[in-house]
Amino acid sequence: MNFIEDILHRLHQQAARPVLQEVRDRRIVPVTAGELSSLVRTARSFLVKSGIRRGDRCALLAPNSIHWVAMDLAIVAEGAIVVPLYARQSPAEIVAMMQDCEPALICCGSLELGEAIRKAWADAPRIYLFEDIFGEGTNGPVPSDPPVPLTNDDPVTIIYTSGTSGRPKGVILCVGNINFMLGCTNDRLDLLMGGRVESERVFQYLPFCFAGSWILLLTCLTRQSVLTMSTDLNKLADELKLAAPHYFLNVPVLLERIRAGVEDQIRKKGGLAKAVFNKGKAAYFRQSGGDSHLVDALWLAAARSLIFRAIRKKLGADLRALICGSAPLATETQRFFMMLGIPVLQVYGLTETTAICTMDDPHHVVPGRVGPAIPGIEMKLGEANEILVRGPNVFPGYWNQPQETAKTFTDGWFNTGDQGDVDAQGNWSITGRVKNLIIPASGHNIAPEPIEESLLRAIPGAQQVILIGNGRKFLSAIVTGDVAPSDVERALEIVNPELPHYKRVRAYYVHRDPCTAENGLLTANGKLKRDAIARRFKAEIEELYLAAESGRSEEEKSKRGA
Repeated sequence: MNFIEDILHRLHQQAARPVLQEVRDRRIVPVTAGELSSLVRTARSFLVKSGIRRGDRCALLAPNSIHWVAMDLAIVAEGAIVVPLYARQSPAEIVAMMQDCEPALICCGSLELGEAIRKAWADAPRIYLFEDIFGEGTNGPVPSDPPVPLTNDDPVTIIYTSGTSGRPKGVILCVGNINFMLGCTNDRLDLLMGGRVESERVFQYLPFCFAGSWILLLTCLTRQSVLTMSTDLNKLADELKLAAPHYFLNVPVLLERIRAGVEDQIRKKGGLAKAVFNKGKAAYFRQSGGDSHLVDALWLAAARSLIFRAIRKKLGADLRALICGSAPLATETQRFFMMLGIPVLQVYGLTETTAICTMDDPHHVVPGRVGPAIPGIEMKLGEANEILVRGPNVFPGYWNQPQETAKTFTDGWFNTGDQGDVDAQGNWSITGRVKNLIIPASGHNIAPEPIEESLLRAIPGAQQVILIGNGRKFLSAIVTGDVAPSDVERALEIVNPELPHYKRVRAYYVHRDPCTAENGLLTANGKLKRDAIARRFKAEIEELYLAAESGRSEEEKSKRGA
């Protein structure tokens, strides 16, 4: 039984069990397995009437919702290929991806989205709204046919890469990839939960168009889970309270913001709470670093009793763990949550590896590392410490790009483009991207990410730090956010002495507006588009280096964006 057969069978067999929920206007809108099964049948009937055939591509353009899930399952059940797209990307970017995969139809979440696509693409295929597909009059009796038979090699989705270094590529994932990965995620979650629980609560705010989010969705549908979907990113705190999850998937930026928010509240509160928190935090970090003082146990006990327990309860009394992926998480942030009694389990992978290569073992978390390779997956280091992967999770290729596919493999190993290292216990860490390496005039190979992370933590109000300096005599940085130059100066005074001379940042440019997906400087899942950033700030970068080379004062070299 493959994954889609298993999921549809479960929905039919456990019809009364709640499986999905949406948070709407501060209330829960649930759906049972039987109701979801009915919606899937309605969507399948629509696809058949629309003439969709096995292997046709169907674009799915909408935020997370119960209807999104039903449409996704229906497309796979009919043997067609789901092309999930990020609704918040620009219409031009979305259209470029659809023109690449040539969908037979587009399923859209709103009239506004549909009109934007039609305006950007006059020759777009048929566009259908969810409200028409699932509207009144379409929910009559629908045959409960079994899914179209699929082999392990049959493609089920094309997920487009984030395009950090160029045009997005369509990653094909097949039945065998998904079957394997769902077994792995279920095994790891069983470890976390101590076996299956009667009603496992999961929260989801990341879009299902990302591979990791989609795998979590499918995993939940194969477990005794109730998955609550966020519908308003501005109300995450309220939605989390309603969902009361045991775990949920995160990106580092959210955990960084939560940590910063907690620490800011403690600072504002002041008094005894601030003193106990700071003493307890210092004691925990010394203890976890193997440098404990005699009084640390007392301060830590006091902080746990008076402060940490209350913070944890506010974040989620039932939280077993936070799961984090998509980018490296600062070790200090991971330790911060562990200090509060909330484990942060890191996951590493790419769309091309069905989202996952490694997962933290809930019983053996090593802060700063992303866990061991999943059983059945091989990982090793290649040239320039690039991580190479081989296993049933690795994709068969890029859509319509055989040459790009061939370039990605070396002797059967997938070249991830990520740099890393592995410890004696098999726990991996991610140290940077091969393509992100900066090679200044000195010829040194410099991974920018660790330096950027250190500066970001040291600069109050900074949103991003982007290192530059290819072919230059020294490194510089672009700092975004509401940042004072004096704060950047102080951060450099802290960070630079810890670095070798060729890694020190000698100049900087401050720009008030952060990089975002909307201004084209971040990918849809929050990664820096370094080439686009270099083009956007070309004039400022040239002026920065010209100022340095002409011997201007440090104050004159610092530029503040409007």
